[in-house]
Amino acid sequence: MKISKEVRRSSRQLFKACFNNGSLDEGRVRQVVAKVAEAKPRSYIAILNSFSGLLKAELERQRAQVESATPLSSDLQQQLKKSLSTKYGRELTLDFQVRPELLGGIRVRVGSDVWDGSVKARLESLKASLA
Repeated sequence: MKISKEVRRSSRQLFKACFNNGSLDEGRVRQVVAKVAEAKPRSYIAILNSFSGLLKAELERQRAQVESATPLSSDLQQQLKKSLSTKYGRELTLDFQVRPELLGGIRVRVGSDVWDGSVKARLESLKASLA
């Protein structure tokens, strides 16, 4: 669905208003949604849909999914969190998952960035190069 420039501009302005000291403020998000729903400006449904998309993208940027073949020790988890937060220049929330099908190594996804250091990925790469 194509959205108008006015809707896009309005949703971006609302999105920017939700930040406090460079981080997304959940309270402000709730206030913005409540005020838009109450005021019901023209195309308010489209504005809220666009606003929702911006929020989802921002939340994905703040979350890192870490998949490993075996459970990671708490020390390794803390090191990984510190390293990723330093790399991205902001505090990240890490979600750790155990995926035995990786065979070994880890896979990290932050937003649209993916680092795959798993044995499975290396084997697939080797298989593709031989074919």
